[in-house]
Amino acid sequence: MFDSARNAIKSITELGLALLALAIIATLLVGQSNMSFLGDVVGNIIALVKALGSAGLVGLISAGIVLWLFRR
Repeated sequence: MFDSARNAIKSITELGLALLALAIIATLLVGQSNMSFLGDVVGNIIALVKALGSAGLVGLISAGIVLWLFRR
């Protein structure tokens, strides 16, 4: 039961990452004003990076944990 739940979560996460990559590429190709249905994906990523950068060591540790989770 846990394996099937883990596989479902892994599949949903992979789908989410693929959609995120698609949204970033589409926004960069056609511009933010033409992609209102996807939201401000690139702006949100930039804000996240700025927030982690201004957090100092805690931000660096948080970024490391997120990267570790994505590589698992």
